[in-house]
Amino acid sequence: MGHRSALAATLALAACAPPEPVDRETLPFEPTYRGIETRLLDGDLVQFGVAMDGARDSLDVERYAECAAAQYALIRGYRFARHLRTNVTEEGGLWRADAVYTISPDLPRGLRTLDAQVVAANCAQNGIPMV
Repeated sequence: MGHRSALAATLALAACAPPEPVDRETLPFEPTYRGIETRLLDGDLVQFGVAMDGARDSLDVERYAECAAAQYALIRGYRFARHLRTNVTEEGGLWRADAVYTISPDLPRGLRTLDAQVVAANCAQNGIPMV
């Protein structure tokens, strides 16, 4: 293999290499929270719609929905919420999440449960608005 061939092969391989991972903590984060819509679906099943600008990625808007769920559970006199699903979209810098949680007075079964008091306190400390 000649020098040019080796160089071409090296450049081709470099082009296929995955990009360096980006640490989300180094990305700019200047959120504008655009509001929360809450809809009781059935008994303890609640849907939350949230929107925000300035999110770094889907985790920021998912966290906003989680904060809404935690505060809603507390307002209703419950201590816990269990995450069922979250759909996130982004268009033109506006991030939206459509999340569904169950709320309950006792710790529900499942892996994605949250203690509403702990989560709400963390959200307040981080300046994330709640219901």
